[in-house]
Amino acid sequence: MQIVQDMRKISINTALLFMLCGFLFIQSCGNKYEDQASLELKDSELLIESLENLTDIIVHDIFSPPVASRVYVYPCVAAYEILALGDSSFNSLTGQLNGLDSIPVPDQRISYSLAAIHAFNEVGQVLIFSEDKMEAFRSDLEKHLDTLDIPGKVKENSRSYAKMVSRHILQWADKDNYKESRSMPKHPIMSGESHWKPTPPAYMEGIEPHWRAIRPMVIQSADQFKPAPPPEFSMEKGSDFYKVTEEVYTAVNNATEEHRLIASFWDCNPYVMNQTGHVMIATKKITPGGHWMGIASIAARSSKSGMMKTAEIITLTAVALFDGFISCWDEKYRSNLIRPETVINQYMDADWQPILQTPPFPEHTSGHSVISNAAAVALTAVLGDGFHFVDDVEVKYGLPLREFSSFEEASSEAAISRLYGGIHYMPAIEDGVRQGKAVGHYIVSNIETYTL
Repeated sequence: MQIVQDMRKISINTALLFMLCGFLFIQSCGNKYEDQASLELKDSELLIESLENLTDIIVHDIFSPPVASRVYVYPCVAAYEILALGDSSFNSLTGQLNGLDSIPVPDQRISYSLAAIHAFNEVGQVLIFSEDKMEAFRSDLEKHLDTLDIPGKVKENSRSYAKMVSRHILQWADKDNYKESRSMPKHPIMSGESHWKPTPPAYMEGIEPHWRAIRPMVIQSADQFKPAPPPEFSMEKGSDFYKVTEEVYTAVNNATEEHRLIASFWDCNPYVMNQTGHVMIATKKITPGGHWMGIASIAARSSKSGMMKTAEIITLTAVALFDGFISCWDEKYRSNLIRPETVINQYMDADWQPILQTPPFPEHTSGHSVISNAAAVALTAVLGDGFHFVDDVEVKYGLPLREFSSFEEASSEAAISRLYGGIHYMPAIEDGVRQGKAVGHYIVSNIETYTL
């Protein structure tokens, strides 16, 4: 009888021990989760500020619009991949972006949000020229991070891990054919009457004639969404080409103040030159892609998106811009069409000038029309249709705010601004809109960020 009682006591004690162990295990899991949560930043402001700093450096360094899209996309992907690794509700872009392999997994305790911010700036610094400006920003960033209540070892681990991921992303970037394209031949100036010629005042050579050779992010090839060709060149009155040329001429001559404002707001030409006598000085401006990355930042802030959601917003926008430029530039240097300014000066009015300065590359299709619509489709997919926002991106360049009821409305205005500014024929705008939408829809149909 005593033996039975002793056995019962042992069984009860064993059960109690197992229950206690289970309770402690649950407690430890809960504490671990809480500890990890305490290591992550509560909002996305530092990531947005990093993006805005990158834009300022891109403007300072005068990157061309296509190259600027490359400078944006790789830092965004680096940040997104780190954050997605720490958030099971989001998918990695591995296998969804062309050539991207899985990033390394951290072997020490890190803050995913701190590592993402470090990686964004680490990758960005390699892709720009003015490293001193990035160093100054990163120095201020470090001072701010020192004030955060996160263990020093975790901060150190996060920096080290960010460097590992940055090397991984930059190795991927090195295979996109950009470096090889630097030694490819310049675009030849062809004598045919329909062919693009350099335009005043700087008469610059055509930029990035081989951008079609760059590896895209999602689309399968540069010519996957090849648009309709432009109207056949003919300056006979009544021809289709004469009509679209006359349309540009009339639009500029009859432009209202609102049309001029819209043209200026969406100018986004980093190559504007101001001539005084024999001296020519460049006016540094944001690129078209930079404007849309600014809109992405505005959308993230106004929607109060957290770090992971903000990374999704800016990364999908950057991917859409990158592939949009590849698709557009493929057509530009295939059709190699002459700009309205050249045609109008030669055949209609030697003294005529567009409202905007004509950028240095062929006409068809309109770059802003393509990339604006690609970006708008991406942003709409993430944040929904009817997303109201106030666009203050151009305020620092002396232009007023503009208000939009949706990303599509903004992209439509960006497209028509090219007619108001006198730098594109309507077919380049209309075909560019269709091309951009096709690129955008293909991207959002082939990238799955959120785990359903």
